[in-house]
Amino acid sequence: MKLVKIIDVIEGKVLNPDVLCDFEIKGGCGADLMSDVLASVRADAVLLTGLCNPQVVRTAEMADVRAIVFVRGKTPQAETVELASELNIPLITSPFGMFELCGRLYLAGLPSFENNISAMNL
Repeated sequence: MKLVKIIDVIEGKVLNPDVLCDFEIKGGCGADLMSDVLASVRADAVLLTGLCNPQVVRTAEMADVRAIVFVRGKTPQAETVELASELNIPLITSPFGMFELCGRLYLAGLPSFENNISAMNL
């Protein structure tokens, strides 16, 4: 699903509009524990989170997450937006909670892009 369609489905607002948003997202994940993101999210996903610090962007970079959505209308500090812009990671805010956003995206046809951690024999 194109990121621009995801933005439409979640009624999102792009926080760093200088970053390209016209590319394909293969799946999604909702998480607030960045260790879970590193352990279970597959590349080319969109991450839905309530965390707004620079660590979220650094984690997304390491996990090859293509975009970050902040839930419940949260907005990060300028430092986080600047880092994401440098790394070409779109930051989006949506007024809805994580549960509703995951549901909206799933119903729109975006699959889960989370691996089952217990099945990975960690």
